[in-house]
Amino acid sequence: MAGVLTTTQKQLAIRLHAHGFSLVEIARQIGCTPPMVGLMVREKRHLGGVEDPWTPRAGRLSIDEREQILIGVRAKKSFREIAAGLGRAPSTVSREVNANGGREAYRAWGGHVRARQQARRPKAFKLSAGPLLVEVAARLQQWWSPQEIAGRLRRDFPDDEQMHVSHETIYQSLFVQGRGELRRELLWCLRSGRTQRKTRGRLEGRGRIPGMVMISQRPPEVEDRAVPGHWEGDLIMGAGSRSAVGTLVERSTRYVMLLPLGADKSAVTVEARMRETITALPAHLARSITWDQGAEMAAHAKFTLATDIPVYFCDPHSPWQRGSNENTNGLLRQYLPKGIDLSDVSREELLAIQDSLNGRPRKTLQFMTPSEKLTELLR
Repeated sequence: MAGVLTTTQKQLAIRLHAHGFSLVEIARQIGCTPPMVGLMVREKRHLGGVEDPWTPRAGRLSIDEREQILIGVRAKKSFREIAAGLGRAPSTVSREVNANGGREAYRAWGGHVRARQQARRPKAFKLSAGPLLVEVAARLQQWWSPQEIAGRLRRDFPDDEQMHVSHETIYQSLFVQGRGELRRELLWCLRSGRTQRKTRGRLEGRGRIPGMVMISQRPPEVEDRAVPGHWEGDLIMGAGSRSAVGTLVERSTRYVMLLPLGADKSAVTVEARMRETITALPAHLARSITWDQGAEMAAHAKFTLATDIPVYFCDPHSPWQRGSNENTNGLLRQYLPKGIDLSDVSREELLAIQDSLNGRPRKTLQFMTPSEKLTELLR
């Protein structure tokens, strides 16, 4: 009976008819018979019907927007074009269409009903118990970030939806009151060691080093990361800046190598450790190094003369020009937190940390690990 249809369905039917949709197509869209649609479009004055029992909350797609998506799909428009007309992100349109039949069978009313059901049904929290919780907790204890865990689980269990979880769900389980399924002490396995997420910036004062070759003169091949062998470097400092560890990160694989310096972070020692480490690599994996303007690189010319590897320097106060290195140093602080004496850390301990870092999946590598990516290149 026509009376069981909502007013919203009937109005949608009339608008789709005005856009040239056939009675059969309209019937398929709103879930009734073609004769019923014919009756509705002939007697527009007698819409009647029951009120729609649900209205999407602010920010969610409305039935009017779903109608525009349907019209755009039928007109063979791209998701980007449809999204621009709605003032939405292309991914929103893409998810909506793919979840409700795809381009060939998208149903606007079906999407509306599905959204209503999802909004109303009780949702079990994925990290309440079971093997997923065990996996997430174990990887947090390895100091993987929630994003690394979420991405790697999809690689490790590609066909098991029950083992997939978003990084936001992991954060909620750690941070949100009432969702303490992950033990509270696992909070300290997060890189920041804090119970709230917030950004913090820092500026580094650097002196002028003779003979610097600036990053603007670096070859274009370094920028797109397509060619391996280009490294970024820096020091992380211990308590009172009296000790240090050097870090080298390969730009295309994010593979990290740590330089043991202890209490001697002089330019001479840094150059020697860097030369010792970088020359152990195959030549095609040692093409250039980009470093900050720190006094520890005063012997850069000696290094280049001995290895034939150029050193490029970032602009002052521009850590983003060594983005891979900055990110890795943030990860490294989970193992070597600020305020400790880095001269107490042995070479063997640094190698273990290096192995752990290179065994962590990275989002930028589609959640492969740096070790896996480097092995892929070496093959």
